[in-house]
Amino acid sequence: MPKQYLANYQPAISGNLTGAGASDGSRVAAGNLNNPVIYDRFASGVNINQLITDFGRTGSLVQTARAQAQAQDQTAKTTRAQVLLAVDRAYYSALRAQALLQVAQQTVTARQLVADQISILAQNSLKSNLDVSFANVNLADAQLQLANAQNDVKASFTELATAIGYPNQPDFVLTDEPLPSAPPGDLATFVTEAIQNRPELESLRYQDLAAQNLIKAEKALSYPVISAVGAAGLVPTGAAQLQNRYGAVGLNVNIPIFNGGLFASRRTEAELRERSAADNIKDLQYRIVRDVKVAYLNTTNAFEKLSLTNRLYQQAKLAQDLAQSRYSLGLSSIIELSQAQLNLTSAQIAITSAKYDYQSQWSLLRFQIGAM
Repeated sequence: MPKQYLANYQPAISGNLTGAGASDGSRVAAGNLNNPVIYDRFASGVNINQLITDFGRTGSLVQTARAQAQAQDQTAKTTRAQVLLAVDRAYYSALRAQALLQVAQQTVTARQLVADQISILAQNSLKSNLDVSFANVNLADAQLQLANAQNDVKASFTELATAIGYPNQPDFVLTDEPLPSAPPGDLATFVTEAIQNRPELESLRYQDLAAQNLIKAEKALSYPVISAVGAAGLVPTGAAQLQNRYGAVGLNVNIPIFNGGLFASRRTEAELRERSAADNIKDLQYRIVRDVKVAYLNTTNAFEKLSLTNRLYQQAKLAQDLAQSRYSLGLSSIIELSQAQLNLTSAQIAITSAKYDYQSQWSLLRFQIGAM
């Protein structure tokens, strides 16, 4: 956090209570170049240390911390966008499962009607038992699809509950979403938006900025640190040589001379981290451009499928009606009718899937360009 470095600009104040007993004339003789005198005393006081300048090191550390905090904010935005994408895709998946369930129910109803009609005709010797068998097979196939569709709805609702953070799955009542407009034809616009708006890329940029500021801070380690120091206090009891109170101010200049190459190593490490951050930005940019292009192609293809599956459904519906009429007139076999029914069911599934696939792909494209 920047505040922990900004604190270096504030005075550091500490209080002291000191008591000492010493033999007459005692001095510290070993372990120090000087030998200060030790007096019997009891004293209290405060010490103040105020940084005057460290030639930009603290400022660079503050900027580093701010950039890192901004990078974390962008990471949070990335997580939010990922959650929104997961919810969108789970929602459209649930809508698709729900719509396919309706298709399966309608298919079972239609095939049940045909099977009942053929059974009555067979009882009156107007159709063969083979026709009844084919109709029952088609009905059983539709019932199997219905069972699978019911299971898919439950599974998709479970996924949706997890995506929105509901531990206990509620009874969802889903509202259909209107189809978005066709994706614009300018792919370059999407790529530009993604490079500008993707929060994970912005996070890497802030990380690179933090690394650059850290390099400045590590370089400043080789410069002096200038600070003001002060001390004041009372000596209520002590040796006769000590006054009742004391006070002093001073200026301290700390000049680094030799530390075994520590500062140079830290600066080199910071430079390598910055180079790595810059390379990460380039790598992510390449991957974002790729992902946007793939998402755009998939969205465009999904939009094209809307009209194609609609034509497929219209043709399959017409073929099924004609096959039903021909079979009722005795002009075709049950095989032709069965095939027409299968084609119609496949077309219904295709047109339903195409609708929600397009919405899901559009949501993914919006995520890839950083619009969530």
